[in-house]
Amino acid sequence: MKYRLLGKTGIKVSEIGFGAWGIGGVTKGATSYGPTDDEESKKALFEAFENGITFYDTSDLYGYGHSEDLIGEALGSVRDKIVIASKAGFLEHKGESDISRKHLTEALDGSLKRLRTDYIDLYQLHSPTIELLRNSPDTIEALKDFQKEGKIRVYGFSVKNSEDGLPAINEFGFPVIQANFNILDQRILENGLIDLAEKENVGIIARTPLCFGFLTNKISDTKFDPRDHRSTWSKEQLAKWAEAPDLFSFINQGKNRTPAQLALKFCLGFKSISTAIPGILRPSEAKENAATADLDPLSEDELDAIREIYKSHEFFYKALKPKGIYPAGEKN
Repeated sequence: MKYRLLGKTGIKVSEIGFGAWGIGGVTKGATSYGPTDDEESKKALFEAFENGITFYDTSDLYGYGHSEDLIGEALGSVRDKIVIASKAGFLEHKGESDISRKHLTEALDGSLKRLRTDYIDLYQLHSPTIELLRNSPDTIEALKDFQKEGKIRVYGFSVKNSEDGLPAINEFGFPVIQANFNILDQRILENGLIDLAEKENVGIIARTPLCFGFLTNKISDTKFDPRDHRSTWSKEQLAKWAEAPDLFSFINQGKNRTPAQLALKFCLGFKSISTAIPGILRPSEAKENAATADLDPLSEDELDAIREIYKSHEFFYKALKPKGIYPAGEKN
């Protein structure tokens, strides 16, 4: 495993992290990745640690705390060797946000208890709108107070869409931004967020680096469990993403590299990306993703080829891309 600094925070993280939404398990409605097995999830968490992954990203929304609980149970004995990132403020999937001091204080205390720790390394606002943040003057002060109290080391902003990352840095000075970024979604490259982050030494956490599993090239059946959020997407969008990996397969010819590893290496080809956090459900996924760090970086020719394919194809169903959102909103 290789490690990078999380922007100017001084925190060092594994360049491959663990996205922990999926292990939260089934929640009400189509708001999960379907049924999970807690013992398998704990094995995946520890397999990730054994393979050098030290960055674990969760939220009090994932399984309504269950994801945090599993991380605390599985990795409590190695707490001093890992970096835990959690989030708060998103009350319900597709629902309202509350980033008031009162709510964040209560949410943080709940997360600390479930994670079995007395501090969280990175505490992030979970996808509030920029307008809500502008109208909540006490929010940043609350986060700073949590730092002074030793409950968190640093704070960040997990943005709902790529455009929010720019004011998050320019107006509010967030030192860490989490945003969607993958081969099929390069909006933070197009809008200058990656360049701005490099200039300001802001750490970017690349969320959805495998595009909800589609870039593994292992999804052949797009009929998902009705509790899986992907089951709500249009047939047109599912078809676009299911077919997309074939466009990039020639880049892996002659390379000892899986489709998932190609996708992760793309994200890591940019200096301001501190870590990429694929969702991990099984020990085998943890091992494959972690092994990406040992592979050679993508060449300039390979990065250019990926960029050209992206520019010449439409990977969002045309009715969706102008809105700047995923079919189901912000996803881990």
